Amino acid sequence: MRGERGAATTDISTVVRHSALRSSLGLILAKGAQTGSGFAFWIVAAHAAAARDVGLTTAAVSAVLICAQLAILGAGSAVIVSVGRGEPPARVLDAAFGIVALASTVLALGYLVLELTVAPETASVSALFWLMFLLAAITGTMGTVMDQALVALGRGASATLRYTVGGVVSLAAIAVVAWQAHPAPVDLLMACWTLGTAVTAVIGAVQLRRLIGYRPRPTLRPAHGRSVLMLGIPNQLLTLSERAPGLLLPLLLAHMVAPEAAAYWYPAWMMAWAAYTAPMLMGIVQFSEGVREPDRLVATTWATLRWSLAVGGLAAVVLVLFARPLLHLLGEQYADASADALRLLAAGVVAYAVLQAYNAVCRARGRYMEGIAVGVTLAVALCTAALWAAEKGSTAMALAWLVVLTVGAAAVGLRLLAILRGVTREVR
Repeated sequence: MRGERGAATTDISTVVRHSALRSSLGLILAKGAQTGSGFAFWIVAAHAAAARDVGLTTAAVSAVLICAQLAILGAGSAVIVSVGRGEPPARVLDAAFGIVALASTVLALGYLVLELTVAPETASVSALFWLMFLLAAITGTMGTVMDQALVALGRGASATLRYTVGGVVSLAAIAVVAWQAHPAPVDLLMACWTLGTAVTAVIGAVQLRRLIGYRPRPTLRPAHGRSVLMLGIPNQLLTLSERAPGLLLPLLLAHMVAPEAAAYWYPAWMMAWAAYTAPMLMGIVQFSEGVREPDRLVATTWATLRWSLAVGGLAAVVLVLFARPLLHLLGEQYADASADALRLLAAGVVAYAVLQAYNAVCRARGRYMEGIAVGVTLAVALCTAALWAAEKGSTAMALAWLVVLTVGAAAVGLRLLAILRGVTREVR
């Protein structure tokens, strides 16, 4: 059987790789397409359905994203490392898909049980709604693995097609539902959103088959899964340390300060995250290229950092210039409370780009414990500083966030220079 799988898969040395820049920009365009189509989806949904049903759907979608973030277990990063080292892609992908399919199913079912326990009113939602929730969690998690597998193969730019088509399909579906039924039922709202996620995953599977002849056959064989988890979990912990402040701070604000503080902070943070996404996605490509060509890690790091600053900086300039009009879309009070906060958060893209470059080098060099320790320390400092300043408003919070992030990036930057100097000496 092992021989048959090897024969059915194209030799990856024959795969024509795209440049790191093309992969990076393709990922950024894909994220833009996903964000734009998602924004349009919720605009249509808000006009087509009752506010309660839209709220239930957005809560379920948020839960899907959280489940996917946890269920990935670093499998995508493990694929990047394994494929970069020359291991057979089919065996690695089968193990990765088996792990994330099981993990996402367990987490989604666990959330369903928790939801029905703490919020019995959701029991009135149809079985179709929760079936779509389960399908979205599984396909969304597997789609993330496909994204990183294609990055490992030098085809990160293919994400643009996947997310554009998936977004258009989801948007077209909700438009048809809005035309045929008013108000639109909640289960159809969830089905429309899930359809886009599923289509994105299916296109990813087709792309992998055309590129290397791979057909998904998820497996839970311990021998294969163990190596994926050993590589994946440290990467997952590093990723969680990166994302924790943004995920946790709104919850901390709502429970420790006031719901209003969270309400004014969250829109500014989410808009700033649009600029931070560029360094984050480019860091994934930097990591992949660093594993595949360790001798070029220094050059790859500097090139990626320059483009992260250029693309992320451009997005940050737009946010700085249009902070008030963008927030005004949510209401005058949001613009008054958070426009300056958004400008300060947008300025943090420079520091965030340095942090992402450092984390990518830590991943490529196997310095997981160092990266995790730095990430956890910085996450605690960011949340503590923001909470300390919360009573003075969103602007004070953003200033505290920017100061801590900048100081952290300066320290990390010095460490990054030391690591890269060591790599240069090794190459010589």
